[in-house]
Amino acid sequence: MGKKRSGGGLTGPQQAAKFLGVSVLSGVVLAGIAIPGAGALGLAAKGTVEGFDEIPANLKTPPLSQRTTILDAEGGLIATVYSRDRQVVPLTAISPYMQKAIVAIEDSRFYEHGAVDLKGILRAVNRNAQEGGAAQGASTLTQQYVKNVFVEEAGDDETKVREAQEKSLGRKIRELKYAIQVEEELGKKKILENYLNITYFGQQAYGIESAAQRYFSKPAKDLTLEQSALLAGVVQSPTRFDPVNDSTEAMKRRNIVLQRMADMKDVSQAEADQAKLKPVTLKVTRPKNGCITAVKGAGFFCDYVRNSFLTDPVFGKTRAERAKIWNQGGLTVRTTLDPQSQDSVNESIKDHVDQEDKVATAVTLVQPGTGRVLGMGQSKPYGFGKNETQINFSVDKRLGGSNFGFPTGSTFKPFVAAAAIEGGVPPTKTYASPYEMEYPSPVQTCGDKPWVNTEKARVENESESEVGPYAMKEAMAKSINTYFVEMISEAGLCPITEMTGKLGVKPADGTKLPEVPAIALGTEGMSPLTMANAYATFANRGVHCTSVAIESITDSHGKALAVPKSKCERVMSEKTADTINTLLLGVVDTGGTGAAAGLTDRQSAGKTGTTENRWNAWFVGYTPNMSGATWVGSGGAKQVQMENISIGGEYYDKVYGGGLPGPIWKQAVSGALSGRESLSFSTVSIPETSSPAGGPRGNKPNPPATPNRPGKPNRPGGDNKPGDGRPGGQTAAGATGGNQGGTNGGDNGGRTGGFSFPPGLIGGPEPR
Repeated sequence: MGKKRSGGGLTGPQQAAKFLGVSVLSGVVLAGIAIPGAGALGLAAKGTVEGFDEIPANLKTPPLSQRTTILDAEGGLIATVYSRDRQVVPLTAISPYMQKAIVAIEDSRFYEHGAVDLKGILRAVNRNAQEGGAAQGASTLTQQYVKNVFVEEAGDDETKVREAQEKSLGRKIRELKYAIQVEEELGKKKILENYLNITYFGQQAYGIESAAQRYFSKPAKDLTLEQSALLAGVVQSPTRFDPVNDSTEAMKRRNIVLQRMADMKDVSQAEADQAKLKPVTLKVTRPKNGCITAVKGAGFFCDYVRNSFLTDPVFGKTRAERAKIWNQGGLTVRTTLDPQSQDSVNESIKDHVDQEDKVATAVTLVQPGTGRVLGMGQSKPYGFGKNETQINFSVDKRLGGSNFGFPTGSTFKPFVAAAAIEGGVPPTKTYASPYEMEYPSPVQTCGDKPWVNTEKARVENESESEVGPYAMKEAMAKSINTYFVEMISEAGLCPITEMTGKLGVKPADGTKLPEVPAIALGTEGMSPLTMANAYATFANRGVHCTSVAIESITDSHGKALAVPKSKCERVMSEKTADTINTLLLGVVDTGGTGAAAGLTDRQSAGKTGTTENRWNAWFVGYTPNMSGATWVGSGGAKQVQMENISIGGEYYDKVYGGGLPGPIWKQAVSGALSGRESLSFSTVSIPETSSPAGGPRGNKPNPPATPNRPGKPNRPGGDNKPGDGRPGGQTAAGATGGNQGGTNGGDNGGRTGGFSFPPGLIGGPEPR
């Protein structure tokens, strides 16, 4: 064995021999790259030849990852997202200076040699031997391109990236064979084009087009001589020669490139000298990536689009397959977001709830008959800072929403009514509806075992003055809890859960809606998108359409990809839907709980909802051509009781569904529909009913309203009718007991023992 230097390393001659042994592999390799046979060097080895021959013949070049552009329905930019910021361009779109600079500094004999440059190898061997180290490499530009292909294929897998870059004989052999293939198949110009598009230029810029935009805010075709030389110099060490962080080192490296270009006669010496005198002048465009860059407050809609792509089998059988396509990028995603609707949502949120408030609001708008999501926003912006969040309050957990959604209160009652009417219950149906009562028991479920009120749970209305009997129209307008508990107890739980299933009304955490009477009072956590889309079914006269956010997608070659389509299905008769529309028109009339939400220029219908301790307040409403849901409540694990509270600079003694969510909805929808067709509902005649003979109404007069403090224009401080109240009913324990009580019932609550929610609930009551 040869001697080593005192430092433990090999001597210069030993390093030279080792380098030569690694680089010149065998007669077979050298024959393939048009340089003298290995036999002349005495370096052929049987094992090396066999190992070389076993390498697959075809280099499978992965598509280069690029930026994806997300557009609104009119083609306006929403956001640009990417795993690697790259824009692939043809060689004709790259400055000739840039082409010459990269060849001069990285592989000056590029157009003269094959896949491997023997002269370059021998020059490097000699230089390294003289200097006692690996001062100079010998990889051709083609070999560098092949290595970058392996790195690109590795993606974000750190282990694979290290393997692609390791300094080993095995990698060199593989790199050489693929380089031979590339030279034969692509030709020099295409190799240069691919190299300039794949190479990393630092500052998160992959490829020359993104690099030109990043450092100089211009396209690659417009790069000057000195700019081209600067970028060509960065490639060897993007960190060391980063002109943003070290302009001195970057200038030294740039001037080396300029001199090399002069030596190669790419430019005159005078041109090079003149360029060397110029300072490094940058016009940096900072990298902007992801939904945090979205315009029009559409960060959460952008995130919803991304999650829709990653969770929909249309884009791939597994999440890994879908993620690979998304991260590869190069897509143009045209969405359903309507700019006018989105602007109106943002303005309404801004006018009613501040980012710094203890509570948050979320608004989602959907188009009946198509399922197209038209607007989506919330008061806590998309981000990582104080009073910002990445939780999308408008959607289910699997799509980036809160862990459990938000209890809906009385906004659930129309689903109960729809199921009952579809089952033959007339809209004139009257129930005793006392102020307070036990949950009726037993109640039929979908299974053999009925629900039984084993713990004598009770429900009550919001006000002691609310004493029946009531018919359906008045009970809906005033949101009488005991009425709907009696209705669900008589109709049974199965028709309700079957109807909500058809409407897509499922808890935001993905669990099944429990078969317990308290669901009539909105005890389960839902997302605003779920509620808006379900109510759109009433507007669409009983035909439910699944929600969609993606209109079309094209790849980097302009090829259209398949996208999920809205699936529309009749889930109730037109008569049932028309009856619900008639009932909910009454909610926004002067006597209903949603009077503050009623539109003045067109027909609208809807329902208010407020939950236990006023932790959540809702208004879900619609016109024939737009449906929307507004939620106000706690965006974190800690619940905020919305009493004696300031929200958006306005004081509220008590927040009701009609008092804050209602006006938010009204302003958002009014702006979204401004200048658009005003349509009318198909309604039915619901006769007014009187109390049964011998059954006096017994209603006490409502107490006078306590007005809130004056607010901003078009900002009623509260509704004059109390909203949802207190808990009621068994909720999560199954058919015959378990956890008794519940979150609150709706605009007029109920009272029972505490309801047990999962720990760490976001958007629902704290565990107690």
